[in-house]
Amino acid sequence: MSQDNMIKLECTECKRVNYFSRKNKKTLKGRLEMNKYCKYCKKHVKHKETK
Repeated sequence: MSQDNMIKLECTECKRVNYFSRKNKKTLKGRLEMNKYCKYCKKHVKHKETK
């Protein structure tokens, strides 16, 4: 995977980076938000894209 398409997803509750993903930056201009499982919180919480 190319590094310019890589994004980090951070938990909104515990502020830990749990997931790495990629997105098409030409079509998606805003920050990505997903509901993912956090192994530290032990529940599904919203994860936001970080820098």
